[in-house]
Amino acid sequence: MGSKVERALDEHMRLFGLSNAQFDVLAHVGTAEGITQRELADSLLVTKGNVAQLLDRMEARGLLLRRREGRTNRLFLTDEGRRLFAEAVPAHEALVDERLSALSRKEQRRLHELLRKLDRALD
Repeated sequence: MGSKVERALDEHMRLFGLSNAQFDVLAHVGTAEGITQRELADSLLVTKGNVAQLLDRMEARGLLLRRREGRTNRLFLTDEGRRLFAEAVPAHEALVDERLSALSRKEQRRLHELLRKLDRALD
């Protein structure tokens, strides 16, 4: 099941020219502009090296920029990044809603509760 969802999300993000990892970065930075590279890596549960490579590609594409503050890089979307964020995030949410529609609202809430419980247990 997980691979089916991953494939569907991957195909959907390709419509926007994004990988799933790039979408995650876009979504995180778009909802928390000024986030540091370290904070982003921590929230995505990846290494700073992996995040740096993703950021390099996205910066080259003109979607985000890094602003140096002392020894820290803060991340911000460019105008193009904000445009893509405004387009891709609602489309992603609609796809997730569509996929979850097989479950009743009560089942969706329960699934969400269980996933949050599992997430907290894995910290």
